[in-house]
Amino acid sequence: MKTKISITVNSKIIKEVDSIIDNLFIRNRSQAIEYLLKRSFGESKIAVILAGGDIKKLIINNNIYRPVYNLLGITPIELTINKLKKNNYKIIYIIGRKPLLTEVFKIVGNGSEFGVKLEYIEEKEGKGSADSLRLLKGKIKNSFLTVFCDIIIENIDLKGLWDDHIKRKATTTLLVASSPKAYRSGGIVFMEGNKINQFKEKPKKVESFIFFTGIFVSEPELLEYNGESLQYHVFPKLASKGLLYGYLSGKEHLHFHTKKDINKIEKQLKEMKII
Repeated sequence: MKTKISITVNSKIIKEVDSIIDNLFIRNRSQAIEYLLKRSFGESKIAVILAGGDIKKLIINNNIYRPVYNLLGITPIELTINKLKKNNYKIIYIIGRKPLLTEVFKIVGNGSEFGVKLEYIEEKEGKGSADSLRLLKGKIKNSFLTVFCDIIIENIDLKGLWDDHIKRKATTTLLVASSPKAYRSGGIVFMEGNKINQFKEKPKKVESFIFFTGIFVSEPELLEYNGESLQYHVFPKLASKGLLYGYLSGKEHLHFHTKKDINKIEKQLKEMKII
């Protein structure tokens, strides 16, 4: 929802505002001022780590939850928080069931050691990712980043994703990637330019090689959409309304789903000198 206001600004500042109008993403002063304000607010950005749903599905090995699995001395939740902090996400919500949140708290506490503020949101019930995310309704007033809890995001360009979203009139911008095995990743997208025209979760046949990585930036309006699942219900609605965009990543994102993934992730983290 937009509100019209009238302000008085120094002429020198107006010239600086006008200098970023590119007639492509930013076409007038109103858009330029909105963009600059969002960039300013973004210096202490908000992120969400989504770990809701059936916690049995988040167990990977020896009854250990994926976010707290020890990868040669460090856990995925620590890697995620460190990466978010480096990108100025200083307020981080973690959504999940109580047993999982308890294990996460044992490792990262309130976030002070990482230089962030962690807030734990307990999910007592819910049938999908949209139900989980709506627990933040009323808490988030500005743009926010969401990361699914079973992804290693160390080499992901979070700044590029954020800046691309802020430039556009999108409700949500998904980080997408391309692979001939996209159908195994869950949600696939059909794009024209940067706009996503269709979003399909787990299609029966290969129709697109571009897939949703489990990372996105959104506006608070996302929380107003009905539906249990982001992938099955909300994202398709946004696509049909022209409100869903994609930011194509050339970096490999690492999903942490199986025992086989553990060796691959540990090897790559060593190559990146993270562990």
